[in-house]
Amino acid sequence: MKTIVIIQARMGSTRLKGKILKPLGDSNVLGYVTRRCLQISGVQEVIVATSTLSQDDVIVTWCKENNIQYFRGSENDVLSRFVECAKEYHPNYVMRVTSDCPFVDYEMASEVVELMTNEKKEILLVDGELPRGLAVELISYQTLLRINEVGKEVRHREHVTYYAYEFANEFKSVTYKAPTNRNAPNLRITLDTEEDYEVIYKIAEHFNNPLVSSADVIQFLNNHPEIVQLNSHIEQKPVQ
Repeated sequence: MKTIVIIQARMGSTRLKGKILKPLGDSNVLGYVTRRCLQISGVQEVIVATSTLSQDDVIVTWCKENNIQYFRGSENDVLSRFVECAKEYHPNYVMRVTSDCPFVDYEMASEVVELMTNEKKEILLVDGELPRGLAVELISYQTLLRINEVGKEVRHREHVTYYAYEFANEFKSVTYKAPTNRNAPNLRITLDTEEDYEVIYKIAEHFNNPLVSSADVIQFLNNHPEIVQLNSHIEQKPVQ
């Protein structure tokens, strides 16, 4: 079974432009994301999928300098970007990761790949209340092609896998039970705002290790409520 990771990345974030190349540890946010994705067991390729806009040239430059594979496609039709990117690699499964999650949980992601390898379903559902910023999404390549054909609403084109979860009853699914030490829905370990950046910067500064276990990150934040409070008021933008 061939599984690839596609990391969606762009510089034009509405709330914090250029966030994915902001400094973090000995690298930057995208550096953390790619390094952690490369640790996922059972994955054959990791690709950064960005847009064809000139403002995203810096992402391509960074990928070239760091020997990371990349693809360029539509800025707003992210689903089509994923499909066109995946076509070049002929995978059985596609894992979606967003570039604003520098502590994406590669340990859970490895378990997810192993589960799907055994079960061979169309989509993966997660049973657990995870912090925002740790989870990955895994769907079959054929399902990706299918939702590209039937997902016509803006939310389906922008959020890639949204159709599959909105109409989960249309697909064969397998459920992954998240470890109990990952249950912390009150935590934001993602990057949308300056407050979020302050939190992830403090995490990176404390551990000085881009491959720190996400479980250790959660424990660190639980032990430092003053850090959690920095971005606890931030609301996630609703899906339109």
